Amino acid sequence: MILSCQGICKSFAEVKILENISFHIEDYEKAAIVGINGAGKTTLLRIIVGEMPPDEGQVILAKDKSFGYLSQDAAVDTSNTIYEELLSVKRHLVDLEQRMRQCEESMKDASGHQLEDLMKQYTSLTHSFEINDGYSYKSELVGVLKGLGFVEEEFDKSIATLSGGQKTRVALGKLLLQKPDLIILDEPTNHLDMNSIAWLENYLLNYKGAVMIVSHDRYFLDKIVGKVIEIDQTKAAVFHGNYSDYAYKKEQLRVAAWNAYLNQQREIKHQEEVIEKLRSFNREKSIKRAASREKMLEKIEVLEKPAEVRTDMKLRLVPRLTSGNDVLSVRNLSKSFGSLKLFEHVDFEIKRGEHVAMIGDNGTGKTTLLKILNQLLPPDSGDFRLGTNVEIGYYDQEHHVLHGEKTLFEEIADEHPTLTNTEVRNILAAFLFTGDDVFKRIEDLSGGERGRVSLAKLMMSNSNFLILDEPTNHLDIMSKEILEDALNAYEGTVLYVSHDRYFINKTAHRILDLTSRRLVNYLGNYDYYLEKRDTVMSTLFPKETAADAAQTQSEARLDWKAKKEEQARLRKRENDLKKCEEKIAALEERQAAIETEMGRPEVATDVTKLQELSTEQARILKQLEELYSLWETLA
Repeated sequence: MILSCQGICKSFAEVKILENISFHIEDYEKAAIVGINGAGKTTLLRIIVGEMPPDEGQVILAKDKSFGYLSQDAAVDTSNTIYEELLSVKRHLVDLEQRMRQCEESMKDASGHQLEDLMKQYTSLTHSFEINDGYSYKSELVGVLKGLGFVEEEFDKSIATLSGGQKTRVALGKLLLQKPDLIILDEPTNHLDMNSIAWLENYLLNYKGAVMIVSHDRYFLDKIVGKVIEIDQTKAAVFHGNYSDYAYKKEQLRVAAWNAYLNQQREIKHQEEVIEKLRSFNREKSIKRAASREKMLEKIEVLEKPAEVRTDMKLRLVPRLTSGNDVLSVRNLSKSFGSLKLFEHVDFEIKRGEHVAMIGDNGTGKTTLLKILNQLLPPDSGDFRLGTNVEIGYYDQEHHVLHGEKTLFEEIADEHPTLTNTEVRNILAAFLFTGDDVFKRIEDLSGGERGRVSLAKLMMSNSNFLILDEPTNHLDIMSKEILEDALNAYEGTVLYVSHDRYFINKTAHRILDLTSRRLVNYLGNYDYYLEKRDTVMSTLFPKETAADAAQTQSEARLDWKAKKEEQARLRKRENDLKKCEEKIAALEERQAAIETEMGRPEVATDVTKLQELSTEQARILKQLEELYSLWETLA
């Protein structure tokens, strides 16, 4: 056993988060911690790694065992390059190698006893270097970086210039190279594309140590873990097997608990009716029998009513109109941004009732293609045609369908003025927004909350062709399952982009893989795609062009990342400009107020007050000069 948690309890402001949590992790075991958002999973990890003390209970790590922890906001040294940061893990081998080189140089001019001593030292150094895999650490480091989606051209990039997601990938690579006895990962797949996730799966499967993961990626958990620890309503339950095994056993237990509760309630009701009937006879014997049954009834340990599964969020999508059989026809579509060519000569059709998933590496143009279909971007060439009576409902990653200045209540009520206040509140409550939450402004919501509001609007749209861009992002497992059920019951047509392989497996009839600037069609779900991909790709892209295809993908990824960084820089500048304008407006308003105050008779004769106002006015003028200069630079 490498880790034992015994009776862990934790509360915040008298609200219980974790209560009597007990489980253990064996050496080399791969385990998952699951639960809805807010269940306390990350809190439990922080207690385990010592970042937070429990109110009660203890965490025991086996003697002489090490652990490594990847949090959702893992820190890295921003003064290093990507390669240097990972190389810091192997510093002992770098130093050892340097001593070996120095020893080699010294041996050139040495003789006699000095040479013998140097040779002994060199033999010891090389032995130590060899047993610590010194001859393979550079290739191992490069393999980890490439596996996590970095190309060689990025290795010398400064960490200070990376996005939050890229920094998390660097931290993950650093942790994997440390090779602790227990790896603890909090949402490790959040910033990885499908290829990187598949690489990480294989790495962790073959890892010679224990692994504990918090993740909403069910396909990832299915591939890796053999134990699931569920946190539900402050309590923990342990299930053996992968995620699918856990889900099946959990449903069996839920059904059994519900049936036991219903059977007991029926029995209690039956006994109460018998007792009432016996009393109605009003005879001594019948009254005694009634009293006896009452005593038996009092001794029954009444079962608590089980929590009804997934009653907190219901999603029903009902098309208002039935579209024609031909929903979408795309011909010869191409799109580039400057020198970056995303895709060209794209052709595909979608028929009524089809559920089509579009997959591909980051930067291949999936979101761009969806934006073209929603007429948010023009294509460079080609066109597309919607069928008869097709009405699009669009869910995008940036949630452009939302209005930042509105409250949640206004967002729904303004678009559907016939709804009563109660009906609007009921819709929002179905997506976990209750009480004063409905008066929050859209711009103040988290990414996950905005996603739920967008889904609520989608539910109200009555569309018959849903176009969804990463609909499961920021959703917990329960919410994903609700969305899966809704899409599987949906009679309309669906085209979506997703990296969630479990979700694709559950909901897709067909897969379009955007690779090497074209779409490749697979008539099945994600498992079918995996089975057929190598055969299809070897037919479409012969071996002699494989290197060219890889180079094209690498260049596309680099250009895409540069584009994303430029977009982030522009967003920051716009934000800074807005803040600058707000400060200028506030100071100008205060300056006008000072001038008005100085003109009042009672102030004009008060020397002390005038001096105070004059000093403040001078300070404001100096601040305004600096802000005007900053505004010119930003604008």
